[in-house]
Amino acid sequence: MLYREALNKAIDESMQIDKSVVILGEDVGMYGGSYRVSEGLYAKYGEDRVIDTPIAELSIVGNAVGMAIAGLRPIAEIMTANFSLLALDQIINHAAKFRYMSGGKITMPLTVRIPGGVSRQLAAQHSENYESIYTSVPGLIVLAASNATYAYYGLKKAISMNDPVIFLEHELLYPMDMEFNEIKNFDPFKAEIVKEGKDITIITYLKMRYDVIEATKELQKAGVDVEIIDLNSLRPLDIETIKNSIKKTKKCVIVEEDHKTGGMGAEIVAQIMEECFYDLDAPILRIAGVDVPIPYNRKLELASIPTPQKIVNQIIDWKAKNGI
Repeated sequence: MLYREALNKAIDESMQIDKSVVILGEDVGMYGGSYRVSEGLYAKYGEDRVIDTPIAELSIVGNAVGMAIAGLRPIAEIMTANFSLLALDQIINHAAKFRYMSGGKITMPLTVRIPGGVSRQLAAQHSENYESIYTSVPGLIVLAASNATYAYYGLKKAISMNDPVIFLEHELLYPMDMEFNEIKNFDPFKAEIVKEGKDITIITYLKMRYDVIEATKELQKAGVDVEIIDLNSLRPLDIETIKNSIKKTKKCVIVEEDHKTGGMGAEIVAQIMEECFYDLDAPILRIAGVDVPIPYNRKLELASIPTPQKIVNQIIDWKAKNGI
């Protein structure tokens, strides 16, 4: 199943089951979505439930907040992560706070889908990862599904919740054909152990999952047995799965596409140091994007983010430096 098909399936089934579920955003209706995620839904459910909006992100999320307060279950689609900045007031000051400020009298069954990440030459204003912004806001749940199974079950869970969920996606994942598994009682908040290993724990999420898997093939040839953890949920963070892995491997690497300074990896490192300091045999290695706006030029774009070969090189250098 394609990644985008898993998301479409989750939305379609949720709309079938519950008439209060609606989707709104730029081009989500007749066009079928900029990434084809809402394809076919307009013809099936009509313009009252699949709503094309103006190019106005503050309005999209503001309307969705009002819908949620009034009893609907809106799915607001933002075209790219950079554009979500225009809706931060509604997301942070309204969606994240209304349930708390009303003493629970107001629920906020709102899902905001945000595609992001470095795609291919979309330049600085269309290529950011802003997960560290959203994970820092109390009241928000942040999911970041990297595969079809998590995308399907995670999005269905998000739509059914009475709290606001930021559902992060990566633009390069949409056309990827992935294995899809039907699993009873699936928990989208639990991290996935993609590969078991005994030498190093690598923690990652979204597209970097696939770069890490590719890098692991080369590391395996060098005699390094890697355990890969794909977080899928960023807030809450499944620290227990991380702790259990580090107790086994004694070494940890974090790979993220976001800029290194203030990125999601910094928070993960902080929690690991609080929980697992005495289990570590080496300093934690952070492999992340460079602290520059994402360039348009393809060679510079690739130079600004982790790639499989960079991951291999940095881990080998780190091992040599620390004698591990």
